[in-house]
Amino acid sequence: MNVKLAQRIGFAAWGLLALLQIVWHAWLIPPARMPIAVALAIALLPLALPLLYWRTPSRALLLAGMVALFYFCHGVAEAWAAPRERVLAWIELLLAVVVILACARKPRRRGKLPA
Repeated sequence: MNVKLAQRIGFAAWGLLALLQIVWHAWLIPPARMPIAVALAIALLPLALPLLYWRTPSRALLLAGMVALFYFCHGVAEAWAAPRERVLAWIELLLAVVVILACARKPRRRGKLPA
């Protein structure tokens, strides 16, 4: 797969993961024990970290892939423990895996290795 295409797919999945958090925690299943703003802050702040590297897309995507590991774990836990949220958790799992795989491309070789 082309590196630029993989980056585009990764960034799209990253954005959809953020959108899913908003839809999940603010609209479909708002939290019962905390304000919606606090739940959104907890859900969205880690996804905002890659914005620190917006000038270097490969680093931003790498950080998004690391952050997506948290959302993968969250999706597994929710899919296992909360039947009401299972569909949203599976969508979160799928998007997290896409982000992780998008940054797992073969690195370029800059030169020959010394003999």
